[in-house]
Order: sequence, then C-alpha cells, then structure tokens
Amino acid sequence: MKLVVVSAGLSVPSSTRLLADRLAAATAGRTSAQAQVVELRDLAVEIAHNFTNGFPGRKLAAALEAVTEADGLIVVTPVFSASYSGLFKSFFDVLDPDALAGKPVLIAATGGSARHSLVLEHALRPLFSYLRAVVVPTAVYAASEDWGAEGLPERIERAAAELATLMTGLSAPSSPTGPAKDDKDDKGEFTVVPFAEQLAALAAR
Repeated sequence: MKLVVVSAGLSVPSSTRLLADRLAAATAGRTSAQAQVVELRDLAVEIAHNFTNGFPGRKLAAALEAVTEADGLIVVTPVFSASYSGLFKSFFDVLDPDALAGKPVLIAATGGSARHSLVLEHALRPLFSYLRAVVVPTAVYAASEDWGAEGLPERIERAAAELATLMTGLSAPSSPTGPAKDDKDDKGEFTVVPFAEQLAALAAR
C-alpha cells in the first residue's frame, strides 16, 4: 500500500510538516504502507505555471501521480485568513477532479490559535467531500499551545487508526467464499434479486 502526505507548510522548520510527519508515522505503523511526502512549498512555481499554460512541470506531474495512485492520503495545511492556504487549494485545483473519488483522506491543519480549529469542518471537510473522497471522522488541528500538551497525541493516534482501517479495508482481498450463490447466474453474470425476496430471506434466518 502507498500512503501519500501532502504538506502545505511554508516555513523551515514547519509545524505543518511536523504534524504531517507524526500523522504519517502513526498511520504507517498500523499498515504496511510506505509514506511519501509531497511538499507543496517546492511546487509553488510549477503550480502557478500549470494555471497559465495548462501543463504540469516534471515535479508537479510526479506529485499529482503520487496522490492519484495513493491508497490513502494525509493532507495538512496552515490556516490563512480562517481557511486553508491558497497554495494548498491551488494544488487540489490542478488535480484531476476524479483523482480522489473513493480515496481515504485524513484532514489536518495547524494555526496560531485554537479559535481556528473549525477550519477543518467548514473548509477542509467540504472540499474533500466535494472531491468525493472518504474523509475519516477524526480531523486533527494543532494550535501553537497544543504541542507538548495533552490531547494532541491521542487525536493523532485516533485519526491514524481510522485512516489505517479504511486503507486496509479497501485493499483487502475479497472473501474466499466469493459472493452469494444468488448473486450470479449459471453464466457467472450478476443478477438482480428483488428487494422483497431479500427481505423474505432475512426473515427466514
């Protein structure tokens, strides 16, 4: 499995990257996934050029391909003007609209104050729901005062566990017994079972 982490931090060192790394480590520890980090700071110029000429540069194309092929995604942005950063949004604007459909995504953000924590619910979650991703229930926000305090490590572990569960569940092989016999006809093609018959079968159990 492949886990891709998108970090939109701008400074070096970056609290956004630090949170991204901790989420990635917690998730990878629960799966066999190899984590790859995409630093949007390094792609800013190519993202801007993509908007003007319609073609991604070499590094941007590789990042877009990695996100598209990932089995799970962790996205972390700093909070700018009570929302995700423009660089963060721009990256997902140039991504193929269908690339995240059905893909498990863990959303996270960093900011200077806990008062910005709702950015996860009013900005990030709607964005990835629009892109038809499967967003894990627990989102992680880290304010400046959260580092070294109680609560953040537990939120990281809980969110990572949810993402790992989705990743392993979606990549698990189908049951060795295969689908129920009523699901296929003699030619191996799927048949439609009327809802009334399904209810009757359940009642008979």
